Amino acid sequence: MKIIKKTLLVLLVLITVLILAMVIKTLAVTSKQVKAEPADQFNVDKNSAANHLAGAVKIQTISYEDNSKIKTNNFLSFHKYLGSTYPRAHAVLSKEVINNYSLLYKWKGTDDSLKPMLLMAHMDVVPANEKAIKEWAYPPFDGKIADGFIWGRGTLDMKNSLIGIMEAVEGMIKKGFQPKRTIYIAVGHDEELGGKNGNVKIAELLKSRGVKLEYVIDEGSVITQNMVPGIKNNVALVGISEKGYMNAELTAKGEAGHSSMPPKVTTVGILCNAVARVEKNQCDAKIAGPVKEFLNYCAPEMSFLYKAIFANLWITEGLVKSIFSNSKTMNALIRTTTAPTMLEGSEKSNVMPSVAKAVINFRIIPGDTADSVLKHVQNTITDPRVTVLDIGSRNPSPVSNVDSKNYTTLQKSIRQIFPDAIVAPSLVIGGTDSRHYSELSNDIYRFIPAIMTSKDTPRIHGIDERISIDNFESIIRFYMQLIQNSQS
Repeated sequence: MKIIKKTLLVLLVLITVLILAMVIKTLAVTSKQVKAEPADQFNVDKNSAANHLAGAVKIQTISYEDNSKIKTNNFLSFHKYLGSTYPRAHAVLSKEVINNYSLLYKWKGTDDSLKPMLLMAHMDVVPANEKAIKEWAYPPFDGKIADGFIWGRGTLDMKNSLIGIMEAVEGMIKKGFQPKRTIYIAVGHDEELGGKNGNVKIAELLKSRGVKLEYVIDEGSVITQNMVPGIKNNVALVGISEKGYMNAELTAKGEAGHSSMPPKVTTVGILCNAVARVEKNQCDAKIAGPVKEFLNYCAPEMSFLYKAIFANLWITEGLVKSIFSNSKTMNALIRTTTAPTMLEGSEKSNVMPSVAKAVINFRIIPGDTADSVLKHVQNTITDPRVTVLDIGSRNPSPVSNVDSKNYTTLQKSIRQIFPDAIVAPSLVIGGTDSRHYSELSNDIYRFIPAIMTSKDTPRIHGIDERISIDNFESIIRFYMQLIQNSQS
């Protein structure tokens, strides 16, 4: 009994010490939000701006996977639309047409000792599913303004930012503003297809001219509303990196023949077993890089319970991984995801193939690489009848610095326009054109100042894409404030 009592006493002391350590650690967490003075008062005619965005939506600059469907004249019409809508910007800024359809603007600064900044956007949009057009409240390319919103394809991705940038520049020129720091504006025409003919060429051009950029800002994350547990405020997520990808092709070889006399193990069975093994043995979850920074910035703003969990990852990391793994969105942030997407076997139902193939798409987090994922797949399958090849991959982008002056400038600009928002670094799950500029700048940020709820996210590339007029006005004000704050 004495031994049991002593053991229980030791356990009680250890638990008490542990709880005390967690409480101290929790209370020691301090906010990483910068203080921001009130925003400058820029004149913005939000109704006029809304009409300009609506006009941009009407021009169907659609990127199709089938290049023969792309109407290139629409892109040229869009160029003319920008010229006529923003005459001051086109009188002051130099403009180059890159590879026929993309645009590069340069607003020359007065101080050549300051490295230029780059604002990015793309003019192309994805198609609207013709079978689902009747489900739209308003046709996707009518540019309808109704119910306090601008409706149509591109209002979220990403003519909202493109037109917002142009409105900001036009308004600041009208006010008499002259930047000290040179400002580039890159407008790609094929971002939805990977940007190889647009921003890839713009980046190559700037590199050939020896241009080094102070920072780059492109699309990526947004301002979330009621989407981060434990935080009542809106959370402005700034993408400091984006995931890479790898398409792994699995090829199984076996015995061919008629399906009436199958062997004990078929080629398709070999392949499916391999795919199932890979899907079951996921890549390891990691609380590191952008995700750890996200938690570091969010934890101080959370309710005590959430703060205690995220401030004490030294003991709660396993719990956090388990919780995140049960959410598709959060799981994608903490691990390289595994998604079997393609299968190929026999062309006839009664013929067993000698060769069967599958493709598994991996989205790679920073810290993993295409090579490490390929080795993971090979080590998981361990079947000599199955070969694995990398048939297309891209490593994750470098992680930008959150301790830099540029991140502080961005954070300050966000909080001046959205004073109630918590700003936090994040990881972008998809790909953006910003990755093409990794050799030109160490600070690449992915952020659109659009407020979105969980009900809005399906509208991106989906049905009833729209943005509120008030939100669009804030986008314009944000770019004005960012330009103003970036002059030193």
